[in-house]
Amino acid sequence: MTEYRVLGRTGLHVSPLCLGAMMFGGWGNPDPDESARIIDRALDSGVNFIDTADVYARGQSEEYVGRALAKSGKRDQVVLATKCHGVMGEGPNERGNSRRWIFQAVENSLRRLGTDWIDLYQIHRPDPGTDVEETLGALTDLVRQGKVRYVGSSTFPAHQVVEAQWAAQRRSLERFVCEQPPYSLLVRGIEAGVLPVAEKYGMGVIVWSPLAGGWLTGRYRKGQELPRTRRAERLPQRYDLELEPNQRKLDAVEQLARLAEEAGLTLIQLAIAFTLRHPAVTSAIIGPRTMEHLESQLGADEVRLSDDVLDRIDEIVPPGVTLNPADAGWQPPELTDARLRRRP
Repeated sequence: MTEYRVLGRTGLHVSPLCLGAMMFGGWGNPDPDESARIIDRALDSGVNFIDTADVYARGQSEEYVGRALAKSGKRDQVVLATKCHGVMGEGPNERGNSRRWIFQAVENSLRRLGTDWIDLYQIHRPDPGTDVEETLGALTDLVRQGKVRYVGSSTFPAHQVVEAQWAAQRRSLERFVCEQPPYSLLVRGIEAGVLPVAEKYGMGVIVWSPLAGGWLTGRYRKGQELPRTRRAERLPQRYDLELEPNQRKLDAVEQLARLAEEAGLTLIQLAIAFTLRHPAVTSAIIGPRTMEHLESQLGADEVRLSDDVLDRIDEIVPPGVTLNPADAGWQPPELTDARLRRRP
């Protein structure tokens, strides 16, 4: 039986496994009927939390989720989360965290999802060009209008999480009640800052990519042909084995796979259970493309890792360490744009 957890201090109860919908639509599974069956199976298993975003297949994921919930009649039973920020059109204002775009984006998401309200509306990434007070002000208005119930952030660095909390308090605005960062056995950087900050401010944490983008599914092993996926083609810095950080990941996966076998678990179970063991983490997002993927992940929230296993994990990948910085999900523009580091 699923043991639901409270999302931060909201009083909202969510399942430890959150069904991520990124793979529904053109980015993964193009069949809306199969996607609906996967959603139904997850809900029947006790999952009551679904997370998507407008940018996933340019809205197609939201459409698939909305269609599936309408057909099943289970919308009222689901905590439905989506996000805005990413590029959704050719115009310069069809993206980002401005009031103008947030108001337009939420209406688009409501239409695609076929719902009158969004339970959790998240800002997908920081926007260096937009004051966080501008963003929080727009989100506060949406909450007061009843279109959004709660607001959150995704992949914000610790200092910006704090800045947003302070801005909300200073201006009496809706605060981010949760953060959605990347977290896995191979990507542990948030343990050093984001997770302690979330605990301090009573925020829920919904971690994405607990299987490290496929690295912890068992498909990436030494001595076997590595899978060629669309994600690997799109993000070579995270998958190209010519790069030393990815070689480190492959070495760690070998050791983690042996540890899982010794513990009588699959690597998938070890990976998901690890993220859920951290006291700051509320839910882990699973993102199946097929029913087989879903079945391999259901039940991982019931696995409790012993302290001995956790100690072994710390020896393989030390706490707070992300083996490949490219897996952190977002890089400050000061690191990616040389012009911001050099006086003209």
